[in-house]
Parts: sequence; structure tokens; C-alpha cells
Amino acid sequence: MDKHQISVGLDIGTTKIVAMIGRKNEYGKVEILGVGKSKSLGVHRGVVNNITQTIQSIQQAVQEAEAAASEKIEDVTVGIAGQHIRSLQHSDYITRPNSELVIDETDIDRLINQVHKLVMLPGEEIIHVLPQEFKVDGQAEIKEPIGMYGGRLEANFHVVVGQVSSIRNIGRCVKSAGLELDGITLEPLASANAVLSQEEKEAGVALIDIGGGTTDLAVFKDGIIRHTAVIPFGGNVITEDIKEGCSIIEKQAELLKIKFGSAWPGENKDNEIVSIPGLRGREPKEITLKNLSKIIHARVVEIIEQVYVEIKNYGHEEQKKKLIAGIVLTGGGSQLKHLKQLVEYITGMDTRIGYPNEHLAGDSDEDIASPLFATAVGLVMDGLKRQDRKKAEQVEEAVLETEGEETIAETQENIVTEAPKKERRSFLDKLTERVKEFLDNAE
Repeated sequence: MDKHQISVGLDIGTTKIVAMIGRKNEYGKVEILGVGKSKSLGVHRGVVNNITQTIQSIQQAVQEAEAAASEKIEDVTVGIAGQHIRSLQHSDYITRPNSELVIDETDIDRLINQVHKLVMLPGEEIIHVLPQEFKVDGQAEIKEPIGMYGGRLEANFHVVVGQVSSIRNIGRCVKSAGLELDGITLEPLASANAVLSQEEKEAGVALIDIGGGTTDLAVFKDGIIRHTAVIPFGGNVITEDIKEGCSIIEKQAELLKIKFGSAWPGENKDNEIVSIPGLRGREPKEITLKNLSKIIHARVVEIIEQVYVEIKNYGHEEQKKKLIAGIVLTGGGSQLKHLKQLVEYITGMDTRIGYPNEHLAGDSDEDIASPLFATAVGLVMDGLKRQDRKKAEQVEEAVLETEGEETIAETQENIVTEAPKKERRSFLDKLTERVKEFLDNAE
């Protein structure tokens, strides 16, 4: 099998670490060859807090995936999330020295590099700069300025910021687990690629990914990402509350939540009771399902309300920013019974559960198409995209080397039409390069 055709996503989460190997089939869909998952021990709220344990968990997940796919894993695409991620809106402009020439790639690069000079808090670094819309000489609402004439080019940007030490720690864990870092992606973006359709992104949609330690939000409108946020609560705080509220151990609380939990207390009758074996010769405990769902309800409402504040921050109440496709819930936490109804009740927006089967091959295992694996599937897709881009660049170089001036002109025309796709993602690649360099020098 062609080594370059497989891609590996590594989702380093708070509750689990997933390694997923995938490749594109002849229909352009993603075929998952193997999945490995291990309990995540060294991660708290999306941030690594114990390097040794995290390395062991990564190795365990990777070995399991390798065995399932009988493939050797070398490079991985890793997602970053965690409570240190925040985002801001920023506008910037450049004045072009020669307005006789059309706007090209280098102008947009110049503008984006200017945004990178923004002063951040100590230890923070810009992870992602996403252009929203451009203005050329005061003419607004331009989606694609390449090829236009103009002297002043300005744009609104969505800037995602994170702590560089947290990103380096993830890089360190990957490297120490004997793997190469192929790319870094923002987790809300990876999950969004896996579960949303292009129509939803156009119409306007908020993706809420409820993980163990964090809840990620990504808002799309007109096919462009408009807002991202990471909220430092997830499924684990619900388990924690059940544990405290019912005085039981964590393992039992987690099982209770998965098997009997519901986000809607009205659903349970007063006389529905679960009996939990007592610890070492103690009496069994009896817990009413109504109480259980009251505890869950209180905490879920809190998480959803925080996410809703972020959706309001984006400004979804304005006519132009309306999210027609409503809300899509994914991640392990989205499997909680009656959660969809509760979210609709709190936000008044249409809601569905997002399964990552949008881009998966038809014969994929049902377990893989579970919301649990949304981020991992998104990371695999991201790795495959990056390979396609590298290939396209190699082909371009080969064409330029072998053929004459005429072809060069044609190729350049093609490059202009293809360009935005390539350039927009390049900053994360730069960040990956920097993290790699840092790790190599630190050895």
C-alpha cells in the first residue's frame, strides 16, 4: 500500500486518547482501517498535565490501531483544544505600493502576517488567522479579492489564540511516544469537518462538541468559520456531580450516567430506582432515577447556557448572522438521553446529533460513526487533505521545471484559482514547523 495514502489522527482528549488510521477510497470517501483507544490519564480539561502518563496512553492507543490496521504508524495529525484557547475579532489593512497590478497571494500573505504582529498576553501565541471578508478600496463584502484591482486591501479576521507551552507539551508527548508530528489542527475545526455538510456551513450552524473535559464550539456562516470557543466543562463534571450527589465512586457514577442518565427530569417516574452494590460488605445504595436526572439536568443546563452566551457573542440574533441550520451536537457527551430536547428548549434553535458519517465510506463500522469519534475522524480527514496539498505542490513544481513559459503562465492562472485553499491553512503548518523545530533543538 502507498505509504502516503494513509493518514493518522490522534485525538488527545481528557477521558480517552484515540488513534485512527484512514485512507481515501476510490470514491473519495474516507475508509477507516483501524482504531485504537486508551484511557487518558495525564490530561485535564484538554491540557496535558502529566507527560509520562500521556505518552503511555498515546503508545497504547497507537499500538492498538496498528494491530487493527496492520499498518505502522509514523506521522500523526494532532488536535489541540483546552481551556487556554480563546478567540477574538480583529480588522487590519495594507496599502499596496502599486494599484496597477491585481491583488495576488503575496498581498494576502502580507495582510495575514501583519495580524501576527498583534500583541498577545505573555505565553500566548496566535494559532489560527481566519479571514472573514475583505474590503478593497472601501468596497465591502468581498469574499475573494485575488485578481481584483485596488490600492487599499483590508479584512476582518477571526483570530484564535492559545498557550504556546500547552501546544509544545502535546508536541513533546507525540515525539516521545516515537511519532512524528505531521500537523496540528484546532479540534473544533476537525470535529466540524467530520460532522457538518457544506450546506449547513453555508446556511449557518453552531457545532457543539461535548467532550470529557471541555466543550468546543465552532460557528459557521456562508461557508466560513465565524467564531470558536472552548468552554472548560464537559461530561466529566456531570460524573463528578453524580459521584458527590449520590456518594458513590466515580466508576459507578459514570456507568449510571451512561446507562440511566437523562437531561430531562420530567421523563422519570418517582418510583424508578437503581440499586448500586455497596463497597466491601456495606449495604447497597438505592438511587432514584428522578434524582439522578435532576443532578445531570442542573449541570447540563449550565454547560449549554455558557455555550449559548458564546453563540450570542457571535451575534446570531442579527438577520445577516442568523444560524439557519441551528445547532449540531457531537462528542461523547452528546449521547446523553434527551439532550437534544433540552438544548432546543434553552436556545430555541433546531438541534440534531452529529455523526461523523458525512465523509466516511459506506461500509464503515457503526462504532466508528459514533459522535465519540467525531474529532478523530476530522483529524484523519485533515491529514489526508494536507497530503493532497503536498502532492499538488509537487506536481506544480514538476510542471514548472519541465515545461516552457507558456505552461508557466497557465499554471499560474490555475494557482490563482486554487490559491485561497492553500494559503488559508498555511499558518497551522507554520506553527507545526515551529513546534517541530523547538522540539528538535530541545533534544
